[in-house]
Amino acid sequence: MPLNATLEKVTDRIIERSKPTRSVYLERMRKAASDGPARAHLSCSGQAHAYAAAGEDQSALATKSAGNLGIVTAYNDMLSAHQPFETYPAQIREAVRKVGGTAQVAGGVPAMCDGVTQGEAGMELSLFSRDAIALSTAVALSHNVFDAAVFLGVCDKIVPGLVIAAQAFGHLPVVFLPAGPMTSGLSNDEKAKVRQQFAAGEVGRDKLMEAEMAAYHGPGTCTFYGTANTNQMLMEFMGLHLPGASFVNPGTDLRTALTEEGARRALSLSALGNDYTPVCDILDEKAFANGIVGLHASGGSTNLLIHLIAMARAGGIVLDWEDFADLSEVTPLLARVYPNGLADVNHFHAAGGLGYMMGELLEVGLLHDDTRTVAGTGLKRYTQEPKLKDGALTWEDGAADTLNDKILRPASSPFQPTGGLKRLSGNFGTGVIKVSAVKEEHRVVEAPVRIFHDQDEAKAAFKAGEFTGDVIVVVRFQGPKANGMPELHSLTPMLSVMQGRGQKVALVTDGRMSGASGKVPAAIHVCPEALDGGPIARLRDGDIVRLDAEAGTLEVLDVDLSTREVATADLSAYHTGVGRELFAPFRAAVGAAENGATIFGV
Repeated sequence: MPLNATLEKVTDRIIERSKPTRSVYLERMRKAASDGPARAHLSCSGQAHAYAAAGEDQSALATKSAGNLGIVTAYNDMLSAHQPFETYPAQIREAVRKVGGTAQVAGGVPAMCDGVTQGEAGMELSLFSRDAIALSTAVALSHNVFDAAVFLGVCDKIVPGLVIAAQAFGHLPVVFLPAGPMTSGLSNDEKAKVRQQFAAGEVGRDKLMEAEMAAYHGPGTCTFYGTANTNQMLMEFMGLHLPGASFVNPGTDLRTALTEEGARRALSLSALGNDYTPVCDILDEKAFANGIVGLHASGGSTNLLIHLIAMARAGGIVLDWEDFADLSEVTPLLARVYPNGLADVNHFHAAGGLGYMMGELLEVGLLHDDTRTVAGTGLKRYTQEPKLKDGALTWEDGAADTLNDKILRPASSPFQPTGGLKRLSGNFGTGVIKVSAVKEEHRVVEAPVRIFHDQDEAKAAFKAGEFTGDVIVVVRFQGPKANGMPELHSLTPMLSVMQGRGQKVALVTDGRMSGASGKVPAAIHVCPEALDGGPIARLRDGDIVRLDAEAGTLEVLDVDLSTREVATADLSAYHTGVGRELFAPFRAAVGAAENGATIFGV
């Protein structure tokens, strides 16, 4: 099948736009690679410091050249998704010893849970934690004693932060080793119903707690298709996971085998061998185009509209929201995974998973198949699935047909002909919306606005019974410069209750929404943000706004916003407590959401 014409056009546009910055980046990586294995340039004293605690590997590090693997880990035992990483370093060391190599934990990176911090002050550090993770990874690898690296990370900001850092060390091979999703518990739909009942005062906190504990019940990634699992999809579509590695549950023999093979594979890709594959050659313009297609086809998290732009810029590649919008128009939605359906990622994986989806997209020319990956050249390898045969890890052809067409469909019969994310434009500026989970009858909302400068104010108004008719709730001064651009997922239960009452309701914000949100239309990432004097700062209570997710427009009607003064807000409460004061330099330096909301430039 020839390459889809729009995919080809968008990719060419990205390549042309990125030429000046990409060429400078690649020149820098080639120079780093030409310097040869970094350990050889260290002083004897420096090497002794680096190897002093290596135990049985100390002699090999000092005298052999089979390769030293750096481990960067996001392990902590407060996040279910990252708790399995506790045992990975020992597994990795043993695996690479068998092929004559060594491995050392280079460093750890912070890993916060957005599920814990939703609606709390800590959420205002969430987006900035991505850039802090990149900085922490740079510190870990700066010792320059590694020939390749493996990154242990799964969740929302961790994978994007690790990818940003990987590109700063783009001359090294990097393999991402996931932990996999927890086994299925209480269904996401049942959990959401209890949350709505609690928001409406129909059940007490005891029932809410019971439901939450039944849903989040063990090690592994949360099973809904939010940002964490969207990250895992991207790592396969962009060639940084081994094929089929994303959604294998923790604690299984197959998970262990994939971890060990991933470590060995990373070492085999180093400049010491004959298959040198630095990460800068994997993460090219085609890989990012493939990632965008995967995002649309799977109905993934809106957070990746920010993260992919920031990740790309770290490698000199310039993406913009127009690229996402154009690819969305030609990419069919192939999956329905909660909140875009009732199934969780375990059900999705059982139905054929990413391998089936990639096969379908390749068949209709919607993926570049000639990209380099950690498994070799070509995405066709990723249509296979890993198996254990007599204790040995092998790959076999994956499902040729969907095993459940209520979860996963062929490209010839998709759930909808276009992708799950839309760009919005109008006299507001620009924004984005996730439409994959929004029913068609809710995709156009025209209603008066009610404006808030804090999500708690909106929740208080709901509890006071102030929302009785159609309404578009505007929560502004939530952009990256104002307070770090927190997710406003804690508004979802009240908005869902209102929608369930038959009210036309939507959210408009310069902040973010969780990757798990979606049934209520939400125009998010609005740029320019209110603190920059964007049109959203000129709105007044009662203005009529029309959000049209079908047409891709966001407009205030019958008002010339340019004639109004810009609203101001007292943001001092956002800037202290739970460490927020330490992130003042981030708020001062951060760019706009449409440029990745990052403190790093191209």
